[in-house]
Amino acid sequence: MVKKIGVLTSGGDAPGMNAAIRAVTRVAIDQGIEVYGIYDGYKGLVEGDIHRLTHNDVSNILSRGGTILGSARLPEFKEERVRKQAIANLEKLGIEAVVVIGGDGTYQGALCLTQMGINCIAIPGTIDNDISSTDETIGFNTALNTVVDAVDKLRDTSTSHHRCAIVEVMGNHCGDLALYAGIACGAEIVITNETGFDEEYVLTQLQEFARKHKRLALVLISEKITDVESFARKVSTYTDFSGRATILGHIQRGGIPTSRDRILASEMGEKAVELLMDGQGGKCVGIIDGEITAMDIEKALAIPRKSRRDLQVLFDRLV
Repeated sequence: MVKKIGVLTSGGDAPGMNAAIRAVTRVAIDQGIEVYGIYDGYKGLVEGDIHRLTHNDVSNILSRGGTILGSARLPEFKEERVRKQAIANLEKLGIEAVVVIGGDGTYQGALCLTQMGINCIAIPGTIDNDISSTDETIGFNTALNTVVDAVDKLRDTSTSHHRCAIVEVMGNHCGDLALYAGIACGAEIVITNETGFDEEYVLTQLQEFARKHKRLALVLISEKITDVESFARKVSTYTDFSGRATILGHIQRGGIPTSRDRILASEMGEKAVELLMDGQGGKCVGIIDGEITAMDIEKALAIPRKSRRDLQVLFDRLV
């Protein structure tokens, strides 16, 4: 049985990562396995910033956002010579396997390490909900609640001033945050990569809302689709609304994780340790139809992104 494992977080931080770190550490220690925290993701793995974790080291982190292990991006990890240095650091400490927490880039790193002899299990930690092998990623629920809270506040002031509030949310080419928040907030329009963006059509829709004497038009739009400040100026010019753009930005990544994210992260952390104890590697953990699952990372990365057409239909019916 595996005697020593490492745990790291990589890519963008997500609320609930600490809960996953805590679960991996405590479940492993309970089974007589030593756990080592790898700081700043794959960068720390290459630089040897690795330290043993105790039961107490992960106390009082369940309710904290971010990640106590830190995170960093390391494009050079794609190079075999860089990965060999990382493996040398693990072998020096006798670490036989690693749990990695992050998005698809993190998954790629875990797959490469497994192919080079270090069993890795990946846990989906990203607010974007853009991992196709799981119904939900750690951090998505917290980020969604953060977006809804912010938009609810914008609604109050925007209604008072007959405005069109254009709110840009994160998503990294995945429209789930915008779509889910649009339903939860009662938005008039949601624009994502899945819906596409026809500027002229949207402006026509907004003018129609104005003719119906609506005091507020709420537009949620996924990042990287258009310049929302420029679009807000066009709304002011071509409709009877006063356009105002708000970019929520990295505020969506912060905050106290919801109970849902804490429980999901804890379940996934436990599953990751169990897989390593069984001698498995190159797997990623997920939740499908309410059940914690595992599949090959290679297979997971090949799954096309699922579009929530059912929720888009619901949104259209509610407008």
